[in-house]
Amino acid sequence: MNTTNNFIGLAANILVCLITILAIFLVFPTLPIPGNYKVLTVLSGSMEPAIQTGAVVVVKPAAEYNIGDVITFKGLAVDNALVTHRISDSYAKNNEAVFITKGDANETPDKLEVKYDRILGRQLFSIPYLGYILEFMKKPAGFALVAILPASTIVLGEAINIKREIFRKQSQNDKKV
Repeated sequence: MNTTNNFIGLAANILVCLITILAIFLVFPTLPIPGNYKVLTVLSGSMEPAIQTGAVVVVKPAAEYNIGDVITFKGLAVDNALVTHRISDSYAKNNEAVFITKGDANETPDKLEVKYDRILGRQLFSIPYLGYILEFMKKPAGFALVAILPASTIVLGEAINIKREIFRKQSQNDKKV
């Protein structure tokens, strides 16, 4: 019985740690810190195999960008959808740097010329599949799971402690009689 309790306690602690890390991934990028990291989910396969669909990319603004850098920038769509592509070329236009980007899986470069002010940052790293989890957590069911699961784990752990304490007290009372 003690081994089972230890396993449940360990599993509960690991689960709480994982959920805490995921929560940090969701909260930290929203803080109003200049030059802050952004955590974004990749929604298409244009950068495969380097960055898979459903991966999370972490980007941070840089002082300069070079050919070969993977950057995230605001597209020209009505919703200013974010795009993560690799810089394939650059040149100066009116004393301003202009970047040509291309998805690794795409045959041709993007039509959009990317100016420095549209760039959110350079990719620092990506984590495959984590984006699916983060996107789920943003939905009501996922948020409820993130709130309910740690609370349930804590309640279960405390129930086990209470049960253990009751058995210990009963055992002490049985020895006295």
